[in-house]
Amino acid sequence: MEYIIIIISAVFVNNIVLMQYLGICPFIGVSGKVDTAIGMTGAVTFVMVIATIATYLLQHYILNPLGIGFMQTVAFILIIAFLVQLVEIILKKASPALYQALGIFLPLITTNCAILGVAILAFQKEFSLIESTIYAFGNAIGFGVALITFSGIREQLELASIPEGMKGVPIAFIIAGILAMAFMGFANIV
Repeated sequence: MEYIIIIISAVFVNNIVLMQYLGICPFIGVSGKVDTAIGMTGAVTFVMVIATIATYLLQHYILNPLGIGFMQTVAFILIIAFLVQLVEIILKKASPALYQALGIFLPLITTNCAILGVAILAFQKEFSLIESTIYAFGNAIGFGVALITFSGIREQLELASIPEGMKGVPIAFIIAGILAMAFMGFANIV
């Protein structure tokens, strides 16, 4: 039951994008098409879960025993950068179309503060390895739910009659704010 609460909390109550405002760059940048958003969700999910596992092991078995816990952020960024390069190589071979669609946003996963934030938050919440992994997966799903929902809305906005000054990023920010308020409705679930 505890694992289900962690997932529900990560997806809805404390959504990494809409409630904690981490990962806004890919949220705004890749949300033009649902297909691209789904691909980004897959890449972020893979990197977030693997990075959280790797950073947990690094923190508990190398940094803390050596007394260099203060190196956490730098070490975590290096782990995440390595994993993003791995995802980039895999996508280039497995799905060249998705690799092209993600374009510049794939390397930006390296600096995606949502991935680094989840790894650090899992450590701060003193989760076990299994809890950290579930927390990372829940946050990745929450990121995906927010991104895909936002992408669908933005695709529909292409067909809507919107004043010229509101097209593009301005209306995207308004919709993101409305989505954030909608997710606030889940605040007392857990």
